[in-house]
Amino acid sequence: SVSANLGETFQITCSGLSSYSNVGWYQQKTPGSAPVAVIYSNTNRPTDISSRFSGSLSGTTGTLTISGVQ
Repeated sequence: SVSANLGETFQITCSGLSSYSNVGWYQQKTPGSAPVAVIYSNTNRPTDISSRFSGSLSGTTGTLTISGVQ
């Protein structure tokens, strides 16, 4: 598990990917609830997801950045 302080910018990485990977990141708010995609295809954010979420792929590492953690 990971933790962050309120208001800070937080990054989660996934390494060992192919440079052709399409990375998706999901948020699950409570155990047993359905995960919600916050980033798809490396950098794309669904229209109903806060701009605090952003994604990137550099080489073989995908990164999810969350600004202003709540």
